[in-house]
Amino acid sequence: MTRLLFIDRDGTLIEEPADEQIDAFEKLRFVPGAIRNLSFLRQHTDFRFVMVSNQDGLGTPAFPENTFWPVHNFILQTFEGEGVGFDEILIDPHFPEDKAPTRKPETGLVEKYMNDPEYDIANSYVIGDRETDRQFAQNIGCKFLQVGPLSWDKIAELIFAGERTAEVRRTTKETDIHVKLCLDGQGKCDIATGLGFFDHMLEQIGKHGSIDLTVHTKGDLHVDEHHTIEDTAIALGECIYQALGSKRGIERYGYSLPMDDCMAQVCLDFGGRPWLVWDAQFHRERIGEMPTEMFLHFFKSLSDAARMNLFIRAEGDNEHHKIEGIFKALARALKMAVRRDIYHYDLPSTKGVL
Repeated sequence: MTRLLFIDRDGTLIEEPADEQIDAFEKLRFVPGAIRNLSFLRQHTDFRFVMVSNQDGLGTPAFPENTFWPVHNFILQTFEGEGVGFDEILIDPHFPEDKAPTRKPETGLVEKYMNDPEYDIANSYVIGDRETDRQFAQNIGCKFLQVGPLSWDKIAELIFAGERTAEVRRTTKETDIHVKLCLDGQGKCDIATGLGFFDHMLEQIGKHGSIDLTVHTKGDLHVDEHHTIEDTAIALGECIYQALGSKRGIERYGYSLPMDDCMAQVCLDFGGRPWLVWDAQFHRERIGEMPTEMFLHFFKSLSDAARMNLFIRAEGDNEHHKIEGIFKALARALKMAVRRDIYHYDLPSTKGVL
């Protein structure tokens, strides 16, 4: 089956001016990264490229065609010069108030693709810059990638190498845990473990690691906190390991940061060999509801389950700042280590395996 990229023009391939009309060459600016990354996708994927663009009032006195086509044709020639040809170009000239069935987010222009079993709509994408493009994707039944929140580098990475997500359900007599994450997220978190301080620490991983993270834990807190913290670490580590997939193109290594009076250092390696070096001392029995003796245990369980080498060191006077600094440094180390380069898409190892 053939997959499709439905690609918007203004605001996506070229920057959109204040009057929303590219009717003169002096208004023309290409969106950074668009040409380079579409050229990569053209060379390395089998997607069919379809440009779909609303051009309000094209052909009316307010937007005569003789001001549109010279610039438009130059845009196409520029892309073609870099190996980016569009298989079809679909332009709707209606105003919003016309409520035309061919104007995005309506699907009139692309229904021939939607109704043809040759095309894999579910694994196709709309690439655009507006909420109407998001709605267009939803109406078609395909995925959406938004220019602006995402760079063209990231868009090409997600299309070529896929979004790295995983979900783990771990159920024992002591705990029931659901963990879901996306390594290519925006730091959205939904965390509830029954331990407020632990929730706060896990949120640091998502927020500062740009990882979308869901953690729902029901544990035997009437006994103590041990099983809840340990089993959450195991499920989170397994989720990270699964989401990494082949590890092709990742940086692999990754961070130290200061937090007020403290310095926290977390270095990691996704080399497949779990190991923990822990150099941090805590002098309080608890921070919030979380026993400080469980900090080391959490990171050991996480390291084992994620098959990663962790080196953790922290120094300072404030116990809260020390452990929060460690979690933040872990998040930044994860963000660094999972970064992918699709232009050098090989395993970062002389062994040929990680």
